[in-house]
Amino acid sequence: MERRQRGVSAGLLLLLYQISQVGLQNIPSVTLGVLVLNIFLFLNPLRPLTEVCLSVNEAVHRKNWQRFLLAPFHHADDWHLYYNMISMLWKGIMLERKLKSIWFAYIIAVFSVLIGVVYIVLELLLVIILDDPSYEMNCGVGFSGVLFALKVLNNHYNPGRVSSVFGLPISSKYACWVELVAIHLISPGTSFAGHLSGILVGLMYTMGPLKKIMRACAAGISFFTEPDRPRDYYSEYYGYYPDYQYRTSRSYFDYTGGLTEEEQLERAVLNSLNERDFGGRTHNNERRPYGFWFPPESPDEDMRRQRLRRFDR
Repeated sequence: MERRQRGVSAGLLLLLYQISQVGLQNIPSVTLGVLVLNIFLFLNPLRPLTEVCLSVNEAVHRKNWQRFLLAPFHHADDWHLYYNMISMLWKGIMLERKLKSIWFAYIIAVFSVLIGVVYIVLELLLVIILDDPSYEMNCGVGFSGVLFALKVLNNHYNPGRVSSVFGLPISSKYACWVELVAIHLISPGTSFAGHLSGILVGLMYTMGPLKKIMRACAAGISFFTEPDRPRDYYSEYYGYYPDYQYRTSRSYFDYTGGLTEEEQLERAVLNSLNERDFGGRTHNNERRPYGFWFPPESPDEDMRRQRLRRFDR
């Protein structure tokens, strides 16, 4: 793997220009944080690329576990950084607003590590199936695996769209697979296993058990908010109500007192006729409770109602 030159370059300048065109105020916090982190590590890498890239030889045989954390956030050159971060910019804006920042940050953290694990498994399978130990030396860096996983999520939450892959209209359902093959054919040096790992992790989240596992792990952490959790109507504007207790839906009997629709209508008419003033006072000058009111009925009134019902039949 060739070492890139440090410093400001064309790809980085173009990336900064694109970010400025979107506007920092229009970029959600987690997405902006990921962009800043990747740009910072590009300008100030923690270690040389040969010491952060992820491979079977380094991660498994030499047990350099820290590479699972370092590899996704380092890039080979400025154009590698540019294309990945531009993709992250648009995917992040769409997904973070839908999933909310805390959950989106949780997804980024889990995906970054899990994609590396799946990548190692795929490389080991290639070594075994093809009987070619050279796959143990394949060393990859970059955020593209996470981006492929986010693409799967974006297509899942926005179904029925048509994506343009190298100018060709492709259904969003198959776009990630077409893009996987197309990128490998156009740029053979890219990591096919790394990109495939992203797609597989994305499918594990949308169609497999990963989402449930993540929810179970986050269940005991109070500041995590599940994206699909029902919210109060006004929470869209005023935020969540942490003390609000979600209740099961009440039965039909609780609202109607067991009355049929005709009996409810009759009861409402009687309540209206029994009103004595606009303040809603009752016979004893007491305010009635909200909702259906059941006034005390005399025996004569009850007998009259029963006769009326008998004639109606």
